[in-house]
Amino acid sequence: MTKTSESNSLTPFERIDESGCVHLSLASPEDTEALGAHLARHSPWAPQGGVLSAYLHGELGAGKTSLAQALLRALGVTGRIPSPSYTLVEPYDTPHGRVLHIDLYRLNAVDELEALGLRDQWLDCALLLIEWPEKGGSGLPACDLRIELAVAGQGRRATLCATSDRGREWLGGVCGNAVEGAPR
Repeated sequence: MTKTSESNSLTPFERIDESGCVHLSLASPEDTEALGAHLARHSPWAPQGGVLSAYLHGELGAGKTSLAQALLRALGVTGRIPSPSYTLVEPYDTPHGRVLHIDLYRLNAVDELEALGLRDQWLDCALLLIEWPEKGGSGLPACDLRIELAVAGQGRRATLCATSDRGREWLGGVCGNAVEGAPR
């Protein structure tokens, strides 16, 4: 994966499939960081009261936290950006609004989500980055962009799928509008 200076988009895509999902090869940790930064630059920030959500899928070690950390760094977060593996939630204030980085790996049941009080926290957020969203079930806000990461040799593979109109706007910005004509 490389960034082109002219179009401000990421290339090359391995492919854009029939459902409009974009598939990328991330050969190095720097490529994963570049994708996170690119996602930050092209986020379609919600109007007041709306939250944008990205669901981060992948096995342990696939790079979900690294991607989120790069995105947060590109949003202007300085200092240490810890993994929320033990705290479950790490909040960050950015120029675009509050961002919550959530890791649900340690949840044993969907009803534990309510006990965390997350719903109250995300009501005034601009962006939710949710690792292991399958553990939150229907207790989570709707996903706008699903990001799947997988180990592939020494690198990673990323699949980005828009799941809402705002997600399609986000993915279009990230990909230089290469997905505009893709199926919904």
